[in-house]
Amino acid sequence: GETKNSSALAQRLASHTDIFCLDAFGTAHRAHASTCGIAEYANGVCAGLLLEKEIGALEKIVDAPDRPLIAVIGGSKVSSKLEVLHNLAGVADTLIVGGGMANTFMLAAGYPVGKSLVEAALLDTARQIMDRVHVALPTDVMITKLIRADSAATVRLVDQVKADEIIVDIGPVTARRFAKEIIEHAKTVLWNGPLGIFEYPQFGEGTRVVGEAIASTNGYTVAGGGDTLAALDTYALTDHLDYISTGGGAFLEFIEGKTLPGIHALRSH
Repeated sequence: GETKNSSALAQRLASHTDIFCLDAFGTAHRAHASTCGIAEYANGVCAGLLLEKEIGALEKIVDAPDRPLIAVIGGSKVSSKLEVLHNLAGVADTLIVGGGMANTFMLAAGYPVGKSLVEAALLDTARQIMDRVHVALPTDVMITKLIRADSAATVRLVDQVKADEIIVDIGPVTARRFAKEIIEHAKTVLWNGPLGIFEYPQFGEGTRVVGEAIASTNGYTVAGGGDTLAALDTYALTDHLDYISTGGGAFLEFIEGKTLPGIHALRSH
């Protein structure tokens, strides 16, 4: 009954409460009996202090950001963050893309990507996003032949990637350009997703340089997502951002502009 948001289970849970306090932002995007249904039957409901902080931090970005707002979005696939990208295209001043998803944007812009991960079916979608917002693409990238711990990384200009090469990170010139020309002047920065396969140090310099730039900017900085938190830990940046979200899926859905069921249930009580 939990995942089906059973009203019977929600009533049983509510019968044990005087007040239901939802403080689990990380599950607020799930319409479950213990996060959503219970609020309908409890005598009183409220948001916990963590949930209140999360909403405040993310609304500051989505609804009324200080500009320029720079969104740094990485990760492996465009498809996993399609709604995020579409929503940010109408909110951000500049979109920095990295990770595997950048390959789709680079191919859409006419650059060769070799054997890199790419989503050919989303090339038109990538072009539509680039028509709506300034997308900062790499000018150089790190490539390898095999993604392994002992594989060497080599710098390539984006128009010189060979057919048997795999893009694994943004290049050093690009990383410093993003840092100095874009992030340093930002008033608000949203970060979700690494810029390369940072689990291997030789493929992690782009994420490190951009992460350090985000951490040192004077603008308001927010990060979220499991891989992003891991990168923050790897490069000892966790204490240098203004807010780090505790949610993964909830963080992304909030940025997509969706109403989270758990939060909606509290407001509707």
